[in-house]
Amino acid sequence: MASKLTRSNRAGWLMALPGAGLIATFIILPFFLAFAFSLTNQRLVSPNPTEYVGFENYSDLLGLAVFTLEPERDEAGNAVIKDGEIQYPRLRNFTRRNPDYPHLQGKREWFSWQSGENRTVVLASDVVFMRALVNTFLFVLVVAQVQSGIALGLALLINQKLRGISFFWAVYFMPVVVSIIVVSILWKFIYSPGDGLLNSLLSWLTFGAFSGIDWLGNTATALPSIMAMSIWQGVGFHMVIWLAGLQTISPTLYEAAEIEGSSKWQTFRYVTWPGLRNTAVLILIVITMQAFALFAQIDVMTSGGPLDSTQVLVFQAVERGYGKQDISGGSTISVILFLIVLCISILQRWLTREKT
Repeated sequence: MASKLTRSNRAGWLMALPGAGLIATFIILPFFLAFAFSLTNQRLVSPNPTEYVGFENYSDLLGLAVFTLEPERDEAGNAVIKDGEIQYPRLRNFTRRNPDYPHLQGKREWFSWQSGENRTVVLASDVVFMRALVNTFLFVLVVAQVQSGIALGLALLINQKLRGISFFWAVYFMPVVVSIIVVSILWKFIYSPGDGLLNSLLSWLTFGAFSGIDWLGNTATALPSIMAMSIWQGVGFHMVIWLAGLQTISPTLYEAAEIEGSSKWQTFRYVTWPGLRNTAVLILIVITMQAFALFAQIDVMTSGGPLDSTQVLVFQAVERGYGKQDISGGSTISVILFLIVLCISILQRWLTREKT
């Protein structure tokens, strides 16, 4: 006869079974399928049979090479200069059908820099993917720092016992409950060139000295504009988490600090911040995960443009997997993104561990 403890465990497993089944069906199984597809040339619709290609998809995405171009020289051995610039041989002479440079074949220039008379070029097998990788990391670094800082500042303000503070709490949190698609469309109108709200406001503040720019159509401002919108949209959610952490700190600690004559900065440094350690770890992980999942803003506002300046990993995975019907390419990007997030999560866990 089953004991009471055994029956309790059995009931717990039965109640957990639906949730575990959904996780296995929609998270665990798709990941293993993605890894399997990344080792093939699988396409969404193709008359050709699927073939195993090993890690070829990974090398096609991550392949890099560094090449130094020496200047063209005249009969005297001097570098040829035209219109004030040193002339170099065409890069395609080395990257296309040149058996002397097999490691450069099929690669394109990503970026370059001048080193004396020579020009050093970094080439990539997939320049668009590399841009998406850099943009994703840049987005995570900027948004995680700025959004968490602003959210903490708002939480400290709202934690004050002031009349009507609940109203401001609701106002700050309102963007979180609005669909990100709706928010993206709204900000797309705000960033509109010409008579867009932001351009009109800046022109009014500068008494007409500011000339409107195309915020989402300029390669220099497109990604920062999306960063600003994303920070505004998500700051309320993290403010609430900070606020919950603040309310767990014992008031007696603040009373003791006040008796000791601590300044506001000393109270924050030695009482508030240590009490928010676990909250800070949670917020850091949550913001990082959300930032790596950036997709809707890009899809609605720029579609990866202009000139691939707002390409990110998730958008690339979806665009290749469904837009270009390249299931293997999209799956490869998904696996790479998973490994990046896993490594960052492990690093964050190690950096924020309890030190004895």
